[in-house]
Amino acid sequence: VQLQASGGGLVQAGDSLRLSCAASLSISSVNAMGWYRQAPGKQRELVAGFTSTGAEYYTEFVKGRFTISRDYAQKTFHLQMSNLKPEDTAVYLCNVAFPTLSRPLFNWGQGTQVTVSS
Repeated sequence: VQLQASGGGLVQAGDSLRLSCAASLSISSVNAMGWYRQAPGKQRELVAGFTSTGAEYYTEFVKGRFTISRDYAQKTFHLQMSNLKPEDTAVYLCNVAFPTLSRPLFNWGQGTQVTVSS
């Protein structure tokens, strides 16, 4: 499965962005899907995702600001980001995960750059 993230850009603090992840194959049988990010000089980290039970999961630093959704018909997975902060600046990537969100399954795509200016 190939997963391509898009929708990033340069925004100001407090702005919103909606990222999309397009899958090359159907995701209807996939439960766990996650958004991850990697800032310069830092390790890749989980941001948010659907767990293997289909529940929504958000890390503390995005809870209340980011929302995930998915569209099985369009084979897409989204990350709505609001009230963006400079510390949200990173390359955002998406992946299918198994058995947990901490275990991304496929090779990483290029991701999409999000830059938040103060």
